[in-house]
Amino acid sequence: LLFNEESAEELEALDAVGRRLGRRAPFALRVNPDVDARTHRYISTGLKTSKFGVPFEEAVALYARAKKMKGVRAAGLDCHIGSQLTQASPMRDALTKVAGLYRELKAQKHPLAYLDVGGGLGITYADETPPSPEEYARTVLAATKDTGAQLILEPGRALVGNAGVLLTRVLYRKKTPEKQFVVVDAGMNDLIRPALYEAHHGLQPLVKRRGKAVEVDVVGPVCESTDVLAKARPLVLPQPGELYAFMSAGAYGMSMASNYNSRPRPAEVMVDGEAWRVVRERERIEDLWRGERA
Repeated sequence: LLFNEESAEELEALDAVGRRLGRRAPFALRVNPDVDARTHRYISTGLKTSKFGVPFEEAVALYARAKKMKGVRAAGLDCHIGSQLTQASPMRDALTKVAGLYRELKAQKHPLAYLDVGGGLGITYADETPPSPEEYARTVLAATKDTGAQLILEPGRALVGNAGVLLTRVLYRKKTPEKQFVVVDAGMNDLIRPALYEAHHGLQPLVKRRGKAVEVDVVGPVCESTDVLAKARPLVLPQPGELYAFMSAGAYGMSMASNYNSRPRPAEVMVDGEAWRVVRERERIEDLWRGERA
């Protein structure tokens, strides 16, 4: 088999570190099974056109090359085809291929112990119906049976996505001949998923107003046309100062937040029943230049 020289160079770099330290560095190669995850194109990572992973057809040769090295030891095999997976069939197709490769490598006497099946199990943001954790587990076990591998998996947002909300305060209402806007104090720097992935997050007003709902865009104050947190939502118009809760912000909310547009990041509050405490203080303007030197 042929293999990509760039992939081999990375393996040789790890081998050099291991030899320098007098140890065999355990490694697992992430392989690309060329399976369409059927998710948003920006979070699909298992196609041949993706930048992630070693091409599937090169993996056997790379493991064979590693077997001759003195500073590395093959410990496992890895795969991850994408995030926010809402169908079981792409996971099944990918894991069937990867488990087959794992068995092949074991037959060639590579000392593999771990099979990382990735993650990406989706949650419901709007009307998605992702597989249940039970169905996900059945899919993984059916594909990996008889491998003898210790399985590693990364549920990610399936565990924490719906455990967090982003609270934001209404600043203004704005009406143009074409649209009605509600401007809030949160922006794309606080929750970038709508701007980056065209993602939908549920929106709950904390003040239940009576009246006729109108279609509005809920937008932030960042000077970007993509700073739209909720598009075309039916809402009873709020008053300035009222609060909205953007749902399902526990995954890729604060972890992807930034200081873009010179905006301090918000505080994080942990809530447990009726108890709560601040677990990350709100940033101040001074924090933005704290690390700078004249």
